[in-house]
Amino acid sequence: MTDINTRFRGLLQRPYEPTFVPKSNGQLYYDLPDSFLTDHYRPFGAALQNRFGTNAQTRIPLPNITAPDLAFADVVSRRGAFSVFQPAHQRVAGQLVELFLAQPNPDSLSAMAVFARDRVNGPLFQYALSVALMHRDDTRGVDIPSFLELFPDRYVDPAVFPQLREEGNLVESGNRRAVEIPMNYTASERVDEQRLAYWREDIGVNLHHWHWHLVYPARGPDRTVRKDRRGELFYYMHQQTMARYNIERFANGLPMVQALRHLREAIPEGYFPKITRSSDGRSYPARHPNQTLSDLKRTEDGVIVSIADMELWTSRIFEAIDNGYAQSTNNERVPLDNDNGIDLLGNMVEASTLSVNLQYYGDLHNNGHNILGYIHDPDNSYLEGFGVVGDNTTAMRDPVFYRWHQHIDDIFQRHKQRLPAYTGQQLAFNDVAVDNFEIQLNKANAPTNILLTFWQRSQVNLGTGLDFGPEGNLFATFTHIQHAPFSYRIRVTNRAGDTRRGTVRIFLGPKTNESGQTLPFREQRRLMVELDKFTVTLNPGQNSIVRRGDQSSVTIPYERTFRNVTASTVSGNEAFQFCNCGWPNHMLVPKGSPEGREYDFFVMVTDYTQDRVEDFDENVNCNDAHVFCGLRGRRYPDARSMGFPFDRFTPGSVGSLLDFIKPYVNMRVTPVKVRFTNTVIARS
Repeated sequence: MTDINTRFRGLLQRPYEPTFVPKSNGQLYYDLPDSFLTDHYRPFGAALQNRFGTNAQTRIPLPNITAPDLAFADVVSRRGAFSVFQPAHQRVAGQLVELFLAQPNPDSLSAMAVFARDRVNGPLFQYALSVALMHRDDTRGVDIPSFLELFPDRYVDPAVFPQLREEGNLVESGNRRAVEIPMNYTASERVDEQRLAYWREDIGVNLHHWHWHLVYPARGPDRTVRKDRRGELFYYMHQQTMARYNIERFANGLPMVQALRHLREAIPEGYFPKITRSSDGRSYPARHPNQTLSDLKRTEDGVIVSIADMELWTSRIFEAIDNGYAQSTNNERVPLDNDNGIDLLGNMVEASTLSVNLQYYGDLHNNGHNILGYIHDPDNSYLEGFGVVGDNTTAMRDPVFYRWHQHIDDIFQRHKQRLPAYTGQQLAFNDVAVDNFEIQLNKANAPTNILLTFWQRSQVNLGTGLDFGPEGNLFATFTHIQHAPFSYRIRVTNRAGDTRRGTVRIFLGPKTNESGQTLPFREQRRLMVELDKFTVTLNPGQNSIVRRGDQSSVTIPYERTFRNVTASTVSGNEAFQFCNCGWPNHMLVPKGSPEGREYDFFVMVTDYTQDRVEDFDENVNCNDAHVFCGLRGRRYPDARSMGFPFDRFTPGSVGSLLDFIKPYVNMRVTPVKVRFTNTVIARS
């Protein structure tokens, strides 16, 4: 009997290559009944079997099924563009996910997926099948490749692909050289925003955004959407992304992002993505400088929204925040209180199916992406598709993504501002004191409180994403920011006579802005970035805690961000789960500066009895990046608000981070310099 990973492996590679073509370097073949073939290939069924099916080591038999009516999927053309931001595409994706979830067992699911694969849009199929595999109990262990493997065109300079095909067709697999992906190929240094291109266009960052929305779809079957604190996670993941981006801007001499709150004003920043969609061979359109938004009348795409709609939805959300309650569909008042308010608001702003009143509060977040994504062709006069910001797999490449999400975060901050400041009782941990907090590189005699960043050259295998390309590995080399390995060293005294359980919370914050001016706490608080959160057992007396940076509960390691699932052998039975959700670890630390840019590193130990929701082991399965991604099938493992203790405003008497921690012995701040070296080091 074929193992479950093998059964689905071939369906999740080379998306536009027909299913009857052997997968996994010719080793895996699906025995398609003639009825499974599309109209174009059905007359050649026997010939195809003889041509393609004779040499495969593993053959996948398919049970008979009643052919489903897939006409609903025609909304997204087979070779068109698919986006989870578009309402019509969301509906189609939800129907396809439901079809896959309804199958009684993996064999039936694989047959249904094979039937659908060559008939529906490629990215739509990959999205729907991935969501279904993740949410079925009997397929949760299936290795799902990243979008980089499936559609490398979304992340790579298209000039690389002809070189890869040349190398693949002329050189044997084991002797092929890696092709270099250039840095900063989208604009010249004359463009200020290009200083952040290494961050916005980082492959790992964009894969994180794609995967988060895969784990937390906004629309679809209820079992895929209704997750614990889903709306709050939407808020917090994007809030932390904005904080990190603004910190990075300071390090590159740029000011904070200006929120895109006035939709009728010109947008000065342009963006020319220079990437091509493999589905139709068309380039993602450019967004020219100083363009203005228009009402969307994309009738053919089912995207019709006006700027007045956006303004009305925003005003209604503001009204709900200011009143302290939202209006449900049956006109009941739903409190936006301390415990659940941010979760309710997150689902309202994103406009998930969990919104308390989708018709009244509208579809603000997603249509912001749509209206920006079609800025170049709002009425489809020129038959142009959406730009990168209209696609969640590529949206973070465009500077306007951050302007839009700064506005989204401002909406959430309006709500947070209404909440009372945390009390001393909520912030203190009686009898527990942090005596010392240091950061040190993981090498002998390294000085304390100095971190190092540099460029790193790494390789990724793009062979499995090249439809109709040569078999075997095809490597591309890319350069990204990286930091030297380090550890936190924390000394904590438990003054009680018995053992205590604590939660260690570590944050980083900028001390100054782009001009070197000290940030007041009211601004710094909003830019505090969570680096790690973990539980500890504190014995009476002194306790020494050492925690490596790569153990962060925010991030996943490089190997999981870029792991090539489909390149592994068919016979391999690895116990690897789909745990790719998490911030990339190579982006954990800000870039810093050559002379050493100083940041405030903050640590706090809180009472685990007040934090506990349910016990879990962060070393098991997919639990190690729970800060952004939660736990699969379980409640979010922290009773505190996400971002605690910096998610709420503080009294005016608190002018600095040191003022904030002064009354509490369970907190400590250490200044740390991050030194950037402009050299490139190859990954070993």
